[in-house]
Amino acid sequence: MNPPVKALIIDDEELARHVIRAYLQAYPAIEVVGECANGFEGLKAIGEHQPDLIFLDVQMPKITGFEMLELVESPPLVVFSTAFNQFAIQAFELNAVDYLLKPYSRERFDAAVQKVLQRHRQQSTSRDSIQHLIEHVRQHEPTLERVVVKTGSKIKVIPVEKIRYLEAQDDYVMLYTDDGKHLKGGTMKYFEEHLDADQFIRIHRSYLVHVGQIAQLELYEKGSYLLILKDGSKLPVSGSGHARLKQVLDF
Repeated sequence: MNPPVKALIIDDEELARHVIRAYLQAYPAIEVVGECANGFEGLKAIGEHQPDLIFLDVQMPKITGFEMLELVESPPLVVFSTAFNQFAIQAFELNAVDYLLKPYSRERFDAAVQKVLQRHRQQSTSRDSIQHLIEHVRQHEPTLERVVVKTGSKIKVIPVEKIRYLEAQDDYVMLYTDDGKHLKGGTMKYFEEHLDADQFIRIHRSYLVHVGQIAQLELYEKGSYLLILKDGSKLPVSGSGHARLKQVLDF
């Protein structure tokens, strides 16, 4: 006999969690190992229970379902439960990740569960699908207002105005903030495109700087410059970065 599929329900609405748990009673092959009311609880519970399946709300307080998934190293199969817009639904379909559009019927729920059970039997992983989905959503999201990072077991939500500068580090970006530095998966190109261009300037292929943190620009040697920040940090400035600084700072 196969072991039960361990399921975790993550939704800030108590009624929504109750509905999912009630519908799952028709599936003895699925064992609900926990319920969570937000992404912080969800991330902790995923680490503790190692579920095979999560039912995940997209729009939640504190951090969204997408932001939570970005922090999960090996995500389980996911059924999204959402009142999100049509664009997101198309993204789910594109990446073969199922979703439940609130309010949903029992029949629609059953169809989603059958799809997930089939994938579980095939022992297929959702990592690539979820990563593609996150990237799809990222590229179409509006200007970033915050960045969610994980350090050890702690999750931190960083408002972009608290970021002093960003530094490229291979497939990651280091965020330097008022309270330390934080490593985040992603590219400088992504952050350059999604941070407010009036607030952040790409001064070098490896550096993106908050305009409000700039103290002065110094000539380092002939044809090259260093940008001095208010905290004393000294960052190299490329030729194109110098041209951007002249344009934005009007000097």
